[in-house]
Amino acid sequence: MNAAPDIRVVHAACPHDCPDTCAMRVTVENGRAVRVQGDPEHPTTNGALCTKVSRYPERTYHPERVLTPLKRVGPKGRGEFVAVSWDEALDTIAARLTAIAARDPEAILPYSYAGTMGLVQGESMAARFFHQLGASRLDRTICASAGSEALLATYGIKAGMHVEHFAESRLILIWGSNSITSNLHFWTIAQAAKRQGAKLVCIDPRRTETAEKCHEHLALRPGSDGALALALMHELIAHDWLDHDYLERYVDGWPALRERALQWPAERAAAVCGLTVEQIRGLARDYGTTKPAAIRLNYGMQRVHGGGSAVRLIALLPCLTGAWRHRAGGLLLSASGWFAGRRDDAWLQRPDLLAGRQPRTINMSTIGDDLLREASPAFGPRIEAVVVYNSNPVAVAPESRKVVAGFAREDLFTVVLEHFLTDTADHADFVLPATTQLEHWDAHTAYGHTYALLNKPAIEPVGQARSNAAIFRALAERMGFDDPCFADDDETLARRAFLADRVDLDSLERRGWARLDVAEAPFANGFPTPSGKAIVDVPGLGVPDHVPNNECAETTPELAARFPLAMISPPARHFLNSTFVNVKSLRAVEGEPLLEIHPDDAAARGIADGAEVRVFNERGEYRCAAAVSTRARPGVVVGLGVWWRKLGRDGTNVNELTHQRLTDIGRAPSFYDCLVEVAAA
Repeated sequence: MNAAPDIRVVHAACPHDCPDTCAMRVTVENGRAVRVQGDPEHPTTNGALCTKVSRYPERTYHPERVLTPLKRVGPKGRGEFVAVSWDEALDTIAARLTAIAARDPEAILPYSYAGTMGLVQGESMAARFFHQLGASRLDRTICASAGSEALLATYGIKAGMHVEHFAESRLILIWGSNSITSNLHFWTIAQAAKRQGAKLVCIDPRRTETAEKCHEHLALRPGSDGALALALMHELIAHDWLDHDYLERYVDGWPALRERALQWPAERAAAVCGLTVEQIRGLARDYGTTKPAAIRLNYGMQRVHGGGSAVRLIALLPCLTGAWRHRAGGLLLSASGWFAGRRDDAWLQRPDLLAGRQPRTINMSTIGDDLLREASPAFGPRIEAVVVYNSNPVAVAPESRKVVAGFAREDLFTVVLEHFLTDTADHADFVLPATTQLEHWDAHTAYGHTYALLNKPAIEPVGQARSNAAIFRALAERMGFDDPCFADDDETLARRAFLADRVDLDSLERRGWARLDVAEAPFANGFPTPSGKAIVDVPGLGVPDHVPNNECAETTPELAARFPLAMISPPARHFLNSTFVNVKSLRAVEGEPLLEIHPDDAAARGIADGAEVRVFNERGEYRCAAAVSTRARPGVVVGLGVWWRKLGRDGTNVNELTHQRLTDIGRAPSFYDCLVEVAAA
């Protein structure tokens, strides 16, 4: 008689760079994960997962997963490795890093981002390790820092509405967000509001899947969001759709903002945005007369030169109408600020291990330039070693021709902690097999809701995989780091990540999640700034205004004459940045790298749907298939990303064309501020 199968269900959390941070339940049968589901009791997950994460077992048990340490034997970039033992890999890595650190520890650079959003497998033991070492610091700017710093400057906190309360809104502006793809659970809430009579308006250069399902779509030009916000303010002032009491009580600098907005009538903004005057005035009327009105802002719109200023302006819109008085009014870009003071960052990351040293900071968005820099008094030592974890810079960093050249340096010692042989791993001297979310402990905050989460390992590590924290712990031991903090195991890190007096640890243990205690209408009575008011005239930044793109007809007319098409590069629907690109079932749905181009632009260039095209500018060339479609507005092409370079037609991806110039606020990349030309291949 066969024994009954051993079946259990484990609480987990989605680790990926997504505002939803879903609570998950993992079904394990005889030690193997067989199913991943959304937690039906978690209020925002509500039992549902996106298509990507519902395939998580496929990714965990992928036949191409790296399951043993690998040592390079061929040229960099060829992905030629032999398996070695953990002892050989760790001993060699520790010896190389020790030798470099003896000359100058700032020649060593960590490179990481949000391959996991976990507090443990992200920046806990890794941060302790690099703080003790005295390595260069990494300015982690590649996704959200322009918008984040804009919110902090305006509100005093990187926070906003509770996402659940959008269900009660009567008007929802979905601004710079393809929610169906990148914020699925918010979309479910927005649909509930729609069924109750709410109007949904999408503001996006692309006619996304989300735009198709909204009542109205405003296809503005990339980088013109600030001009649109100012024109909306102009109309609110002209028609007195203002909450004068709220402005008096809770906005510092309203007269200066009023003066700035009056310089932006609808006609001026329409010319900048590529919209009609009627569209702008109609949106202003809806926003000024509908209560409660809410804005779901996302990070796509801040990936241009003026992205920070645009976020500041949009963040001030609900202050003009007093929308913050209602729990279903206001704005949500990020909720991550609500977690500040609730997690024990000082204990997790131990910045005190620097012991007074102040290493230089390298911006991850300029890694292409920085890996190619020589030593100098201004820059410091040449970068001699890079340790990459939770990121794939060769695929995702801007101006990738330079990034590739940097990682191809034979004198650069590169270590990559990974699940697969990504474009970056192909350039590594050592690839170390890392665990997936189903195999390790972690603790999670969120930037789209107000729930802390705990992830428990559901299965034993596959093959010889080790967690990020375990790898840095082992390197610390070999390098003689003897502070007791380097003995903390992953479970200890996860269970101590949150402060017991600020987060319900019993709920975390029992259910896998705990709701933060945040006011229902958080800014109804002011903001957490020194004055208690939203700030208009920020020291060092001034009163916000529309800031044009680095590359556009207004600022670079000669360049625009040669490369007349603006290009944005949002993620393909079934990928998340460069994650999931190698999951064959998802890649099969996406098909191949595509460039969406409007029929008018395609006809002018003799380009047929499905034809191979060259997309090019001064920085490089990228070949892919054309998708002739009205998803792209005239004058704008959409390079869907982020494909691994080695899966592209010519070994490149869309970041061959992007540049390393930074945003006005936050030192972030301006991926969607990019001029190109397109021709039939």
